[in-house]
Amino acid sequence: MRRGSAWRVGIILVITVVAGILLTQTPMNLGLDLQGGVHVVLEAQDTDSPITDEGVRRALAVIERRINALGVAEPIVQRQGSRRIIVELPGVHDQKQAIDTIGRTALLEFKDPFGNTVLTGAYLESAQLGADRFGRPSVDLEFNREGARLFGQLTTQFQGQLTNIMLDGEVLQRVTIQEPILEGKAQITGSFTHEEARHLAVLLQGGSLPVPMEVMEIRNVGPSLGRDSIDRSTKAGAIGIMLVLLYMLFYYKLPGLIADVALGIYVILVLAILAGINATLTLPGIAGFILSIGMAVDANVIIFERIKEELNNGKRLRPAIEAGFARAFRTILDANITTLITAGVLFYFGTSVVRGFAVTLSIGILASMFTAIVITRILVTTVVDINPEKMARYFAMKGVSR
Repeated sequence: MRRGSAWRVGIILVITVVAGILLTQTPMNLGLDLQGGVHVVLEAQDTDSPITDEGVRRALAVIERRINALGVAEPIVQRQGSRRIIVELPGVHDQKQAIDTIGRTALLEFKDPFGNTVLTGAYLESAQLGADRFGRPSVDLEFNREGARLFGQLTTQFQGQLTNIMLDGEVLQRVTIQEPILEGKAQITGSFTHEEARHLAVLLQGGSLPVPMEVMEIRNVGPSLGRDSIDRSTKAGAIGIMLVLLYMLFYYKLPGLIADVALGIYVILVLAILAGINATLTLPGIAGFILSIGMAVDANVIIFERIKEELNNGKRLRPAIEAGFARAFRTILDANITTLITAGVLFYFGTSVVRGFAVTLSIGILASMFTAIVITRILVTTVVDINPEKMARYFAMKGVSR
C-alpha cells in the first residue's frame, strides 16, 4: 500500500470512529409520532373588537416564540381555519404545563397604588430566569427605553408605597417601592420553584397573546404507536439495507464489498450528523433516511459502471478509475441537485413533519455524495495499490495493467 493511500484510509477510520462516538454519546430526539406528547387545539375568542386574521397570525407567532424558548424538539404550530391554532409538543405529557405555557394571555401590568396601569409587558426588552439575594428562583426583567422611563416615574413618584404586579388580572407580587429605579430593571420574586420561574420567564419573553385563546381540545398522544412504528421502521430499514448489501456483494464482488463498507460509513455519518445538530427523528424522517441510503447505493453503481465502460474502451485500470469517477461525478451531481431543490421547496413550504423529512433527505444526499466520491474512491485506489490484477478481474477485465 502506498503511503498516501494509508494516510487517507487512516483519516477515514478517524472520521468513522469520531462519528461513532458522537452517535453513541448523543441521544436522538424523537418526534410526536414516535415518542408521544400533547396535542392542543386553541380557538381565538371574541372580545369587544372582532377577531382579525392579523390578530390570529400574531397569536401564532407568540405561541411559537414561547415553545421555542421551552426548547421542545420538533413542535408543530399551525393554523386550522380562521380562528384555530393546533399545537403538538413531542415529549411533553403534562397537560396543565402545556396550557400554562401556550394558552395563557400573559398580560403583565405594573399598577400604581390607586390601581391604575402604569406599565405593561409590551415594554419588556427581556425576561430571564434569575435568582434573588437569597438564591431563590426569580424572573429578571429589563425594559426598553420607554419602559425604563415609565418604570422610573412609577418608582420615583410612589416611593415608600405599596404597588401590585399583575399577570392576567391576578396579583403576581405585592411590593413596597424602596427607592427610585431608573436603569429599567426589575425582579419578580416569590415562592417560585425553578420550573415555575422558568415558565414565567418564557411567557413574558414571548409576549402576551393579542387575542384570548380558549382550549377546545387537549389530549395526550401515547408512545405505544411510536414504539410500534420504530420497531416496524427499524425492521424494514434493516431488511432493505441487508438486501442492498447482498446485491452489491453478489453483483460486483470486491468492488461491491468496497461499496458496502462505504455505505456502512455513510450510515454512521448521517446518524451522527443528525444527532450532532440535535435533529428530531420522525417517521417521515426515517423514510427520508432510508430513501437516501438507496441514493447512496445508486451513486456507487453509477461509478462502477462508468469504470467498466472506460475499461471496455481500452483504458488501463488507473486511468479508467480516474475517468470513471470524473464522469460519474457529473451524473451524480446533476441528479442530487434536483433532489436537493425539491427538498428545499418541501422545507420552505412544508410543516414541521415535512421539514423533518426534507432535512433528513438533504443531509443524506450530501453525505452520500461525500461517501461515494471521496470515501469509495479512496478505498478503490487503496485496493488497486494492493492488487491491481484482482481489482481489474472483478471489473470483468482480466489482464488489464495498472
